[in-house]
Amino acid sequence: MTPNNASIACEKICRLAPIVPVLVLDDAADAAPLAKALVAGGLPALEVTLRTPAALDAIRAMADVPGGVVGAGTLLTPADVKAAKEAGAKFGVSPGATDLLLAACVEYDLPLLPGAATATEAMRLLEQGYTIQKFFPAEASGGVPALKAIGAPIPQVQFCPTGGVTLQNAPDYLVLPNTICAGGSWVAPKSLIKAKDWRGIERLASEAARLSSTRTNS
Repeated sequence: MTPNNASIACEKICRLAPIVPVLVLDDAADAAPLAKALVAGGLPALEVTLRTPAALDAIRAMADVPGGVVGAGTLLTPADVKAAKEAGAKFGVSPGATDLLLAACVEYDLPLLPGAATATEAMRLLEQGYTIQKFFPAEASGGVPALKAIGAPIPQVQFCPTGGVTLQNAPDYLVLPNTICAGGSWVAPKSLIKAKDWRGIERLASEAARLSSTRTNS
């Protein structure tokens, strides 16, 4: 299966760092300093989830941060895709995939990292050229053993496991040949964002960035 343009673009983004921070922001004023801290720590690919009213404004602010590549997560509808693209998102992430969502991402030229949790879902996306997918929810779907098992019969797909991934278990995912990177929220905890402890977040990002040494598929 030949990768489609979305997967080619997502592969480049996923290879920027071993961890893609999954960010939930309640105040768009925190977006720029947060992005600067994460980029300085070595994590340039940033996923801002569309779970709060501040999300789109946060994407707009992060889009101007040098060295960062901001994306929109939790894309569920074509309207989400349109809004994310207009806000400056360079890629999108979804928990699953529907025909309408995939079509909207093509229409608005927004590279998508679509979610899959089973072999059937992964195969359906592969049929459309999605060779880079999000394994979600990773831990609830069987974790490392499940992802390893899916990789045996479907080696054409590489995954970004997200959901329950932590500093402690991320290395177990990253050593799998079908893991390209992982998504995690621990690098930007709400407590540090609320305290505006950007140096603390930069330290967490640096720690996560060093996980690249465990990858065997880079």
